[in-house]
Amino acid sequence: MKLKHLEKLSSNYLELLNDNEDFNVIINVGDSPNIKSFQAHSAILRYRSLYFHDKLANVIKDNNNIKTINLKNVLTEHFEVILKYIYGGVCLLEDFETSFIFELTFIAHEFLLNELTKNLETYLIESKSSWLRLHYSRVYQKSFQNAKLHVFQKWCNDNIVKYPDKFFGSEDFTSIKENALVSIIKRDHLQMSEVKIWKHVIEWGVAQNSDLPLDLEDWTNENFLTFKNALKICCLISDIIDNVRPYQQILENDLWDDILIKFMSPSRQIGSIILPPRTILKPKLPTRTTELFSLIISEAHAAEIASWIDRKKKIYSITNNPYEFKLILRGTRDGFTADSFWKLCDKQRHLIIVMKIKGTDEILGEYNPIGWVKPTTVGVEYKYCNDSFIFSLKNGTIQNSILSRVKNSKYAIFCNPYGPYFGQNFDLAMYRTFNEVGNCWSRQNSYEKRIRDASKYVKSTSQFSVDEYEIFQIFDILRSDHN
Repeated sequence: MKLKHLEKLSSNYLELLNDNEDFNVIINVGDSPNIKSFQAHSAILRYRSLYFHDKLANVIKDNNNIKTINLKNVLTEHFEVILKYIYGGVCLLEDFETSFIFELTFIAHEFLLNELTKNLETYLIESKSSWLRLHYSRVYQKSFQNAKLHVFQKWCNDNIVKYPDKFFGSEDFTSIKENALVSIIKRDHLQMSEVKIWKHVIEWGVAQNSDLPLDLEDWTNENFLTFKNALKICCLISDIIDNVRPYQQILENDLWDDILIKFMSPSRQIGSIILPPRTILKPKLPTRTTELFSLIISEAHAAEIASWIDRKKKIYSITNNPYEFKLILRGTRDGFTADSFWKLCDKQRHLIIVMKIKGTDEILGEYNPIGWVKPTTVGVEYKYCNDSFIFSLKNGTIQNSILSRVKNSKYAIFCNPYGPYFGQNFDLAMYRTFNEVGNCWSRQNSYEKRIRDASKYVKSTSQFSVDEYEIFQIFDILRSDHN
């Protein structure tokens, strides 16, 4: 029998960081004049991080038997998190912006903290996929700066396979690293014709040789040879050749010449046999039938909500919606209870609630990416969130949808025993039961705007009752590890 007291052990080790006795390492983080010094212990650093194991082996002690390490290119805020992980095995992410956590992933990798790196990658993909999609170019470029960031790289490639035009058509496509391009064009399920793929590869090759004339009519034989050699490096990667696709033909026979001819003169006839297409997948919607998906919102509504989650200016089409809406609770105004809500929704993330308002065509709703936590006492609690929002959907006589994002993140999510609430002073609230007008209401305080017509507000409050409601949990359809 084992008695494990890891939490206490972690706490004790973290206390060492504030102990001014017995430390034998000083770590100076940042550049002058913003340097912050941290005290540490060589035994812990060496056994918890291969980076510090090797670093300390090459540092000489001073007269006080202290070893000093200087880290100029690391932010002190990142290093504080790293040091707490090294000592206590903990990494609390709730108070950090997603951008901070994303950069922390790469810092963890630099310190050879493989477990932390992988866990941060997984956390961002599972919990912050909308942010990753919004900053896709940044994510892609950084992920392929190191070959070992496999989780990020797979996520990036899975997105590109499904939506290749967004990748190849982006402004910074030609600036991607060669290994990143190779990882994409070797994917057999890339949803793009072979001709288009190689057109983009040629575009990339031209951009890698800044000395080439801009006008192809001015190219010399040496220019073509330089260009050919640049793409040969890309195309002869062994991983690509392993695919049963005649890439080598492009370099070994007149197909290469035909590609160049076609690139220079699109209307000119070529003589080579057209390459077979890649495996083109039939467009497939997530599993959403009329019965299982929703009795309140349509596929178009779901795509619109998904676009808001990913902060897209252009609304997703139904076929491009990257999320699956999984129904976890449905009911009528007489069937809602706080107990049923907490039983199924407590601590669940990425929740969408939609409500059909009694006596109108209105569909109101809310998105909570971090989840509610049922209070253990009569007290209540606010949860910080930057990405939550409330909304009204276009429907019937309602001509336009309304999106209202959180403006006071400190009060974004309100946890109380009675049901789901949003915002301080209750920007959107569902209270115990829906069968009375006064049990649901909308105000405008912590979120940007009202989501109901001004005529429905008495002073600052609009009260209503709900005919039907549904609660969904959403999943990225590129992930296959959910039920």
